[in-house]
Amino acid sequence: MEKLRRVLDFCIRHQTVLGCSIVSLLTAASEHIFSTVVFKCPCNSGNMLYGSVFLTVPAFVLFLLGYMVNARTWRLLTGCCPQEKRCSCSPWATCARHCHVLVPVTAKALVAPLTWIAVALLGANFYECAASGSGLIQRLVCEGKGEDCHKQLANLPCDKKGLEELLGESPSLQAQSQLIGWFLIASIAAVTLVATCISRCFSPVSYLQLKFWKIYLKKERELFEIKANEHAARLAERNTNCFFEGTDPALFQTPSNEAWWKISFLYTFSPQEQYYSMIHKYVNTSRGDPVRPGEGDRNPPVLGFVDDASPSESGF
Repeated sequence: MEKLRRVLDFCIRHQTVLGCSIVSLLTAASEHIFSTVVFKCPCNSGNMLYGSVFLTVPAFVLFLLGYMVNARTWRLLTGCCPQEKRCSCSPWATCARHCHVLVPVTAKALVAPLTWIAVALLGANFYECAASGSGLIQRLVCEGKGEDCHKQLANLPCDKKGLEELLGESPSLQAQSQLIGWFLIASIAAVTLVATCISRCFSPVSYLQLKFWKIYLKKERELFEIKANEHAARLAERNTNCFFEGTDPALFQTPSNEAWWKISFLYTFSPQEQYYSMIHKYVNTSRGDPVRPGEGDRNPPVLGFVDDASPSESGF
């Protein structure tokens, strides 16, 4: 049990990295199945459309799914257009904050589609089919080689015997695809490293405090789920008993709608009044005041984990 607990603690501490790794592996496995089982290049004038669809459309679908399963997306959108105006902030300031929040959400949503495209380029099946029907590739390869060259090039994914003779000294379509794939992977790694370094450099808290912050949030989410289950069970039991027994309900304290709104807002960091979560802020401030960010409040990318869902939560 002790070893199992250590493994679980390790997974929780590194859930972001492990989550991205699992998503990447599942995406790579899905791409392999699609390219070997489903994909069949028509080897005609429809090569460009067919290959491009398999290369880009699944990536776009994965991108949308990345938004849908991210809890911060729904935390941002839920109740953002109520009939009554809950926040006196200017529309431009609200839009700026929302865009600032959507940047890390978009970065996470791009993990699966970029993995799909990179793996597909390394496999080269989709690119070969699309490139063999591309007008640009046809002009480069078939210049001065007659009318039959276009048909031979379109048929290359199905019959590669004349590939070397047709392309001459130009790199093969497979080589082109793999070069683009490796360049994409290197670019993603470089951008990720630079973005992580920049976000850590501008962190408003120290390394150890950031570590403590994550521990606090883990414990708060565990206790919140336990208390929420207990509270919901007691309320459901009281209402059910009153219904069947025909008695008047006893007084039962439950958070108000305004309280739920206050703890559901996206977290913003304030250097003057530092709180580790919206619940922490709610219980330590005047509960009757309307919720509005202060002048110095901001949402640093390094603190994006504050609004992330716990492993047991769903984005829906």
